[in-house]
Amino acid sequence: QVQLVESGGGLVQAGGSLRLSCAASGRTFSNYAAGWFRQAPGKEREFVAAISKGGGITKYADFVKGRFTISRDNAKNTVYLQMNSLKPEDTAVYYCAARIPISYWAVAVAPAEYGYWGQGTQVTVSS
Repeated sequence: QVQLVESGGGLVQAGGSLRLSCAASGRTFSNYAAGWFRQAPGKEREFVAAISKGGGITKYADFVKGRFTISRDNAKNTVYLQMNSLKPEDTAVYYCAARIPISYWAVAVAPAEYGYWGQGTQVTVSS
């Protein structure tokens, strides 16, 4: 199985940027599609962005379109989430997840479709 470790979270002012990284180990990461989710206190975990195992297909939640970019470097076994124009409502714990996809181009938005999760990294955006 694959192990995932997120990093890059922190405290940033509104309008600022952060780049999250998700380092994978244990299996050939290029065989896995990946995604980012977040969970704010008192709320359910929600989809943020997903990327196919080859990186050619991406999908975003409406509330991050134009602000966040998901990418991956399979040579480094890492998935990234570049977050720009951050807002206080982006404050949450951000989780990286991975899944073995049905096809090369498949992406998924439901947490239940992912079998592997990292421990999460806190992102706090101050107003």
